[in-house]
Amino acid sequence: MSGSAPRIVMKFGGTSVGDLDRIRAVAERVKKQKDAGCDVLVVVSAMAGETNRLVGFCQSLSPLHDPKEYDSIVATGEQVTSGLLAIALQKLGVPSRSFAGWQVPILTDSAYGKASLDTIDGTKLLGCMAEGMVPVVAGFQGVAPDGRISTLGRGGSDTSAVALAAAIKADRCDIYTDVDGIYTTDPRIVPKARKLDKITYEEMLELASVGAKVLQTRSVGLAMREGVRVQVLSSFADGPAVMEGHLPGSLVVDEDEIVEKKLVTGIAYSRDEAKLSVRRIPDRPGIAAAIFGPMSEAHVNVDMIVQSTGADGTTNMTFTTSKSDLPQAINVLESVRDSVQYEELATDPDIVKISVVGTGMRSHAGVASTMFRTLSERSINIQAISTSEIKISVLVAAEYAELAVRALHTAYGLDNV
Repeated sequence: MSGSAPRIVMKFGGTSVGDLDRIRAVAERVKKQKDAGCDVLVVVSAMAGETNRLVGFCQSLSPLHDPKEYDSIVATGEQVTSGLLAIALQKLGVPSRSFAGWQVPILTDSAYGKASLDTIDGTKLLGCMAEGMVPVVAGFQGVAPDGRISTLGRGGSDTSAVALAAAIKADRCDIYTDVDGIYTTDPRIVPKARKLDKITYEEMLELASVGAKVLQTRSVGLAMREGVRVQVLSSFADGPAVMEGHLPGSLVVDEDEIVEKKLVTGIAYSRDEAKLSVRRIPDRPGIAAAIFGPMSEAHVNVDMIVQSTGADGTTNMTFTTSKSDLPQAINVLESVRDSVQYEELATDPDIVKISVVGTGMRSHAGVASTMFRTLSERSINIQAISTSEIKISVLVAAEYAELAVRALHTAYGLDNV
């Protein structure tokens, strides 16, 4: 793919570059890969807590702030880190240069705050690497069609890294974080959770979409489409071997590489959910479009949807969105109240989504019944259900999150894997 020298993208998350000492440690790790003969491109997040600090400034000034100005502010965190790491590498004798998203350039659409990638021109980066330098690219950001800085949404640095790996035809994209791989569930909740050596793109995509924090959803989808091999590993463990046969983390790969497919591979949960119920709507054709069309136009992502029709000619529509999108979702619903003619809007941010994922579901029955029985035995009420070919998700009260995850991890035999 890249000739005799392995071409690797190394992405470092916020905890990995949380202070100057950690940035120095990252520089040492990059130097090891460079000294081992690899061509290296680095992608960095903002220092831990920095993005939250910048977001807080915006929200304090105006909860419904201008998204273009929001992006110009929050993008600065990654730009600071990229410059600092380039300086640290230069101090170690490694030629390096930082790049903001617009300097690459990384082109996006105009959905500020949650922009989608369009194209990446890797010419400058490849030229930099051909000269023996290490480019350090600010993740999470690009440039919109009108020339302004855009950001890719929270966790967007993963997407930046995978996209850049595809653009320069890298052999692998290594995502360094504060965990040493991908686990069957959150080990902070279930101590018996096990690290997975390999997981399929499809399973990781489902886990990421329903709350697993290790990788960002769009990054996994992009990796699957582009065939980018992704490794998740810790910034704080010993440096990885360069050759693929000795990788210490978890690999996200094509399904063909997984010999034995488990019934359930992992269990994820998301506390970043809010439920909205639009009640007593006149039951007529086009109601769903009248509600969810404006949601889409406002870039509000809607997830689980439940519709129940009453005998009196009205219907109720319940759906979930992220807590960050809740204020905008409420604004949209209030703006269409006259046209939709609903009587009541209720919201509930105190919920959690629990999901079980596994490619083995395709060929085995009983996964759903096990989930429902396990939760019922612990008196956990299910508020909504959604499914895909390899995933079942339920919505429950937030207070039952840890109990549900532990119970399901045991019920599917993952404690003893």
